[in-house]
Amino acid sequence: MTSPLMPAGAGGQGRWRLAGSALLVLLALGVMSGPGRAQDADAFSATIAVDAASRETARIDGQRRALAAVAERARAKMPKLEDKAITDLVLSFEVANERMSAVRYVAEFTFHFRPEETRRVLGNPAPIASPGASPGAPEESGKPVVLIPVYQSAGPAKLWEDPNPWRQPWEQQPAGTGALRLLVPLGDAGDIAALDADKARAGETTAMAAIARRNGGEEAIVAFATMRGPPDRPTGLDVAVRRYRAGQAVDSHAEKLTANPGESESDLLRRGAAAIVADIGNGWKNEASALNDQVGSLTAILPIADLDDWLRARDRLSKVSAIRKIALMALSRQEATIEIGYGGSIDQLRAGLAEISLDLVRGDPLWRLARGEPARPR
Repeated sequence: MTSPLMPAGAGGQGRWRLAGSALLVLLALGVMSGPGRAQDADAFSATIAVDAASRETARIDGQRRALAAVAERARAKMPKLEDKAITDLVLSFEVANERMSAVRYVAEFTFHFRPEETRRVLGNPAPIASPGASPGAPEESGKPVVLIPVYQSAGPAKLWEDPNPWRQPWEQQPAGTGALRLLVPLGDAGDIAALDADKARAGETTAMAAIARRNGGEEAIVAFATMRGPPDRPTGLDVAVRRYRAGQAVDSHAEKLTANPGESESDLLRRGAAAIVADIGNGWKNEASALNDQVGSLTAILPIADLDDWLRARDRLSKVSAIRKIALMALSRQEATIEIGYGGSIDQLRAGLAEISLDLVRGDPLWRLARGEPARPR
């Protein structure tokens, strides 16, 4: 089992601010200098999600990335500075969602930089927009995408259990920069209570929203890896990836890898994780967001054998990542007429339905859901 989470302070979700003269100076600026100065100071702030081996390492890495975010908003070049020089620019900082195990430290840092000194270091740039003020100004998001690595080889699927060799390459992945950063949960008691391997595989919406929220994110990605062949002589790896936003599935991808001669289980899993990271960066970031924001609706007829058969089919339909709504419009002994709300394209919907052995066929005037096998009453 992953090392248990140790609260970093009173309440794992609490916030604390660096005490001392730096905080007093910040408060004095806010009180004495008026609204304009307060807005200016906010422009020299950034929130950064950190995932490091220790709190000190996280702070040092976080303040550098936060300064880079401020420089990016100012359209200024990030200067080459030593860690101490950046520390001297920090007026104060806050920590939220602080969690740690024996080997990892995860938190969100909000750094407030000294406006005048930072402006000089950045080369006296033009006025800097506050975070979120300008849609066109790129800024590193403070919220990570929570990565859930589920693994199945010989035996039941694993998530938090040790060993889970699929977790290791993800924990070793860089946290990432820019619009997408991946964070693997620590696997503490709260994570275990929120989500298990079966719920992750089924895409249970409440559980997906809970695991993302408690790890400081709005999105979660389930990467379900299935090893082909015995672990000591793998022949390949199949990875099914689903992305969830606010608990709802918004995209899915698949990756199939063939093992190289003599390739070990761990090497194949590392290669699989790297391939998924590349897919996410190259495909989802550039195309999937716009595609999955498209919403469609259609009415389809589903042949059924009885009421229980309809209930089972409805449960299976609810697990299709592209489907966002299922509304029953009419029900008889032989068929159910349903309205399906979906995200993305018809091809994406068809691909998702094919995973549960349903074929979407255009009819006249309604669509039909043809089964791969005839429905059989129990």
